[in-house]
Formats: sequence, structure tokens, C-alpha cells
Amino acid sequence: MDAGRVLRRALVGWGQGHALLGRGQLAAALLAAELLGLALVGTLVATLVDTTWYLVPFVAGAAFLVVWAVQAVAAYRAAQRVAGSIPPTPRGSPAASAAWLTVPLLIWGTAFWLVAATAATPAAVLDRFVTAWPEGAGSTAWADVSTNPVRVERAATAALEGLAERCTDGDLGGDCDEAPVNLLRNVRIRIVSDDGSRASAVAELVRYERRPSRFLGLDVGTELAPVPVEELVTFELETTPALVGGLDLGARRWTIVNAVAP
Repeated sequence: MDAGRVLRRALVGWGQGHALLGRGQLAAALLAAELLGLALVGTLVATLVDTTWYLVPFVAGAAFLVVWAVQAVAAYRAAQRVAGSIPPTPRGSPAASAAWLTVPLLIWGTAFWLVAATAATPAAVLDRFVTAWPEGAGSTAWADVSTNPVRVERAATAALEGLAERCTDGDLGGDCDEAPVNLLRNVRIRIVSDDGSRASAVAELVRYERRPSRFLGLDVGTELAPVPVEELVTFELETTPALVGGLDLGARRWTIVNAVAP
């Protein structure tokens, strides 16, 4: 039995290498385990990827890839034993094919962190709010960040209208009327309080003042410091349970429950 061929088949799917070795029951069990593993990882991603437990689906996905590699290597070593000996693995041998598993590992790690933890902290939710803010009224993103999207949209729109008036009066810079996002150039959002289950934050217009910068008691230059000018929106955030199979296991998802424009 060609051990290299067994390894390549094992890398295609769990148990495929063992099937070539005539171990049908083990191959079927591994294939079933692969399908169950995929279902489990998919469920964890769908329910926990944006929550405070975002690391659970990441670890589960990584473990799935590790088991994939282990069963492939086990099939390869079994094929070598069938051949009667286990020589040292030379450079460039079929065993190097296992390195191809780094490709799905890289894809998994990269793709996961593009969507993970988007509701795991108040800061993450507010970041999504800021991304949707320039879209103004009618944005579909408000429902993704809040349990009260109508209130959030109303506050966001009112704040933008107030900034537009300041732009017309010449208070926000020369190009503030070129795009809605330019209205937010001097706006910052800061978290005022956070006790782990409830948080409050404020979006405020700031101006920047140049102040002396000191190091070890000596003046070493100047720095720009933000100075609040006006509060635009105040936020209230809370955590809600993220259910897994209908069960509350402790994972939480942050969301904006109220937003008010003064």
C-alpha cells in the first residue's frame, strides 16, 4: 500500500485514508465525526461568533483542523506499518502534503476575525454604530446594533442634521458638506460607564487645542488635545443572553437599548 496515496486521500476527508487500508468501520466513524464536527462548529459560529464567548467557536474550528491533521497522519503511519517498516520521514516525502492543512487554517483564522466579537463589548457595538451613522435614515444597520432601532435611527438622524447646520454656519471645516462622513470628522464616542452588564456612552463634538507636552517635568513640545464642545447622542447599552440550542449557557451579546439626541 502506497503510504503517500493513503495520506493524500486522508487529507481529502476524514477516514478516506483508512478506507484505502480496508478499515471500513473506522473510516465510517471518522466520516460521521467529521460531519458532526462541521455541524457543531457551524452552530457555534452562528450563535456565538459575535458574543462575549467568541473564542469558543474559534477554538472549536481550530480543534477541528487539528483532528483533521491527526487522522491523516494516523492513516499514513498505519500504511507504513502495513508496508512492514517505518523509515525516517525524508525531506520532500508525501508526509509534507500535510502542510496543505495550513491553508484552511489560515483561511479560518483570517475569515473568523473579520466577523468575530462584533457584539462582545460596548466598544464593538458603538464601532458598528459609527460605521452605519453616515448612512442616515433608512439604514438597515440599526437593527443589527440595537433592540430599539427606531429610537437609534431617530437620534442618529437628528445628530447628523445638527452637524449639517453647523457645517452650513462654517463651524466644521471647508469640506464638511462634501459627504455625510465628513460631518463626523470631529466627533468622538467615549464610554462613560461599564459594569459588565450595562454601559453608557456619549457621542460628542470636539475641537482640538494645542497644549504643552511635558516629559520628566520638562517641556518637550506640544500635543493636540480634544476638548468637548457639544453632546450629540447619549447611549444606553445592555447585554442580552446568546442562546445555544435554546439554552442560556452564559454567553452575552451587547446591544444599544436606547439612544437620545439632546
